[in-house]
Amino acid sequence: MIVGIPKEIKANENRVSLVPVGAQTLRQYGHTVLVEHDAGIGSGFDDESYVKAGAKIVKEPQEIYARADIIMKVKEPLPSEYSLIRRGQIVFTYFHFASSKELTEAMVKARCVAIAYETVQKADGSLPLLIPMSEVAGRMAPQEGAKYLEKGIGGRGVLLGGVPGTEPADVAIIGGGIVGTNAAKIASGLGARVTILDNNLYRLRYLEDVMPKNVVTMMSNYYNIFKAVKKADLVIGAVLIPGARAPHLVTREMIKEMKPGSVIIDVSVDQGGCVETCKPTTHENPTYLIDGVVHYCVANMPAAVPFTSTVALTNATLPYAMEIVNKGFEKAIKTNPEISLGLNMIDGKITHRGVAEAFGFHYEKVEHILD
Repeated sequence: MIVGIPKEIKANENRVSLVPVGAQTLRQYGHTVLVEHDAGIGSGFDDESYVKAGAKIVKEPQEIYARADIIMKVKEPLPSEYSLIRRGQIVFTYFHFASSKELTEAMVKARCVAIAYETVQKADGSLPLLIPMSEVAGRMAPQEGAKYLEKGIGGRGVLLGGVPGTEPADVAIIGGGIVGTNAAKIASGLGARVTILDNNLYRLRYLEDVMPKNVVTMMSNYYNIFKAVKKADLVIGAVLIPGARAPHLVTREMIKEMKPGSVIIDVSVDQGGCVETCKPTTHENPTYLIDGVVHYCVANMPAAVPFTSTVALTNATLPYAMEIVNKGFEKAIKTNPEISLGLNMIDGKITHRGVAEAFGFHYEKVEHILD
């Protein structure tokens, strides 16, 4: 197969979907790898490193899309890329369809094979291609929160861990999954008082066992969320429903009760956000104020640390990409249920229930289409 690696064009997106050693691996199995000029430069990988790995450098994205059987990306296609995607072309990337009706309709119209990193799922319910970026975003969230709590950029002027004789900051984390767990590790390590909320009692028991004493767990419900948010200096939204839109668990009513200069980091923004007042922002303009509360809602947080993120992402995605290109996508889907769950649409038909339900579109089972 011909594998295409275009340069990411989302604002401030410096990641690339494949490192040079990944290109070398694909070449060893007889596949052709086309890499757009300077696609890896933001992550620290120049064109020469890809050439040495056996890839071919292509100057224009149009050629990548025109020649490639499979497109590997990091972020969802943007409007300028919609018309480049061909019928039957495999696009393997983070789509987060449930947060964008425009993107969903565009890919239905393109009639491509859309395999979403974020819905590839193992039998135990884990999301292997989302985990590495969730780990990065989770660890970044307290770091960004600590920065925006500084008075000079709109925050309360609170040091996350405090110093002897002062109180540390209160951090409320909504969601105890990969993002929430990593956020709690960093926030507690900096000395903050952390409350982590989740609706899974078994998960809370696990977190209670592994977290330090400055982390407390609470069952996630309206009353407890309101209580934790009202007290918090920093709120981190870490809610995920695979493939579906995140529910608004932090309401405008709650935000009005927060302390002026408090900070919200909504990591769930790429799935619509779990904070009612959330709207996507960029690394260039990451924050805005509502009711005196600083909102940080950057939809591609890991792009701020592209070297780490790119290597972590390729570690996870390459084995699945190899299976798709070696077997062909139909055989890969039929023989690997994890990849089957990653298939969000094919030939204009939506094959992920969460995506279809987000906009009231028709849902079709994968097996009915591929039989």
